[in-house]
Amino acid sequence: MNAIAYKGGYRYQLQQDLICPALAPPDGATIRTRFIDLTAEGWLTIRAGYAWDGPSGPTLHSPSFMRGSLIHDALYQLIREGHLPRTHRRAADRLLYDLCRRDGMWAIRAAWVWLAVRLVGGLVLRHAANPIRYAPEGRPT
Repeated sequence: MNAIAYKGGYRYQLQQDLICPALAPPDGATIRTRFIDLTAEGWLTIRAGYAWDGPSGPTLHSPSFMRGSLIHDALYQLIREGHLPRTHRRAADRLLYDLCRRDGMWAIRAAWVWLAVRLVGGLVLRHAANPIRYAPEGRPT
């Protein structure tokens, strides 16, 4: 029997493509990955099947936080993988705040969310993505 390779740490999976304005890459080049595209004009596409962990930290997974957490996680993934420079982190964090407010989050909570990602978001970017695990133990042959 073959072993399986999988990743943990995900809670949600996008069921339909999301296309929205986000932020433009600094060199004007379009970024294309398996689940995320970012055009030179700043249009972000996250494809159905993309998995993310939802809002991070001790917080409620409320409707006003879900779209922002999805887009923020996708942008952080592009930064972590080297497709966007780390200097784009501030703009990604600001976009999270703006999306949460637009989606109905109270201003005080959105400010707390923004402060939290400003304080600990850099640590998240230092860690590699969720590691690949194998079951049963060991690598597939």
